Amino acid sequence: MTEKLQKVLANHGLGSRREMERWIEQGRVSVNGGIAKLGDRVDATAQIRVDGHVVARIQETPVCRVLMYNKPEGELCTRVDPEGRSTVFDRLPNISQGRWIAVGRLDINTSGLLLFTNDGELANRLMHPRCKVEREYAARIFGEVSAKSLQALTKGVELEDGIAKFTTIKQRPNDDESVNQWFNVTLEEGRNREVRRLWETQDCQVSRLIRVRYGPIELQKRLPQGAWVELPLSDVNALRDLVQLPAENESMVDDRQNKLDHARLSRMRRSVKKHKMRKEQTQRRQSK
Repeated sequence: MTEKLQKVLANHGLGSRREMERWIEQGRVSVNGGIAKLGDRVDATAQIRVDGHVVARIQETPVCRVLMYNKPEGELCTRVDPEGRSTVFDRLPNISQGRWIAVGRLDINTSGLLLFTNDGELANRLMHPRCKVEREYAARIFGEVSAKSLQALTKGVELEDGIAKFTTIKQRPNDDESVNQWFNVTLEEGRNREVRRLWETQDCQVSRLIRVRYGPIELQKRLPQGAWVELPLSDVNALRDLVQLPAENESMVDDRQNKLDHARLSRMRRSVKKHKMRKEQTQRRQSK
């Protein structure tokens, strides 16, 4: 039995299927001594190398794990930044097999919910446009927004990469003295800066943007920025069911471990603060 090479690599936790396709196109992957190409299929006996290193073929599928991370503004959705800036991967827990894969991206000025998983197929389906996984954002808009603009944004507007729209727009109650308005918007795609670009078509300035939901998973309101929690089996399977993947039977956590009580929140805040201080000290040393 053979499988697509990018799927095998993704299932081993090396990255999402899209990322694995890019690696293959870049010539980083070889199969049985020959440079791989997109469309290649492999069986269980094939020797696969990435950047010259043999990929250990895991016979048992690792337990599917998912993390919820509350991304602060200023962090990059990349593994390593040449300038030494903070990334969303800096504080994630170690993992014995594979690596953490970010489910989608948030730009440097956007905060809120970011999911990570060690399951490449789950990550791929959650991000793929055909699965139409709904994302929800809270957007703070500077100034007035007309009813005509809101209608256009739900009907569809032309962006440089095609027609886009919000599925729903809900305005929050507004302070009469504030020049800002808050809207909760949903959409079923994850194009680069799509939420901001949609508002910009109506000459609306987004002064703050927070992702609050991805599919059925809502950002825990008490989770500090820069902190993470691992999702229990019920939430993992809600995501898997959403994208037509079989249920997972095992979990590394249970619901009791996932409660954000006062003691756990205090430990999280201290850990985030220490990490931030170490990062700032490192950046100061590098700048000298």
